[in-house]
Amino acid sequence: MHILLVEDDDRIAAALRPALHRHGITTTRLSRGRGAVDHLAGVDVVLLDLGLPDIDGVDVCRAIREVSEVPVIVVSARGEVDDRILGLHSGADDYIVKPYDIGELVARVHAVYRRRRVASPAGPEDIVSVDDVSVDLHRHSVTVGGTPVNLTRKEFQVLALLASSGGAVCTRSRIVAEVWGRSWAGANRTLDVHVATLRTKLGRPELVQTVRGVGYRLGVPESGAPGIGAE
Repeated sequence: MHILLVEDDDRIAAALRPALHRHGITTTRLSRGRGAVDHLAGVDVVLLDLGLPDIDGVDVCRAIREVSEVPVIVVSARGEVDDRILGLHSGADDYIVKPYDIGELVARVHAVYRRRRVASPAGPEDIVSVDDVSVDLHRHSVTVGGTPVNLTRKEFQVLALLASSGGAVCTRSRIVAEVWGRSWAGANRTLDVHVATLRTKLGRPELVQTVRGVGYRLGVPESGAPGIGAE
């Protein structure tokens, strides 16, 4: 995933970029708002500060929305309700108040990206296939050997998150945050139960692999990574 970071504070950008990189997210950073619309090519999500030196971030958000449907997350120190409402009405998909937890930010980045993909017309890139298991991210359907498998909403969301990560490890905290939207004392146990049920229903216990002490990943066949749009 590639992010356009529009942030004028050098210290914040210097801390945030390597943190995002550790989560597999590359960045392009702009310190000013003017011209941001010229840097949207290849961008999956925009992280937008409002307090920019040359133009208000709200106006940048409106300009982006006029030309693109790329997800926009406002990341601002302006925490008043009116500010959040204005940001969302200007076309932002989400609003996070500084200071924030990097894990929550990453979870929200993936969440808005996934929502935009689901809202878009289905395409070949929406189907992930591993051997005879096919996950249709747009239609929320799964087949094994061509036979449909009935999953609950949460079971599908867990599988879809792993499938869309292309074989990369998804941490437990990220899965819980994105699928359940919150964490609680028994969250890890709940996740383990859903994974166990997934393995049983799919009849492919090796498909969802445990990375001890970290989380889960989609099993990768010996021939390579999960196929995107293989059908």
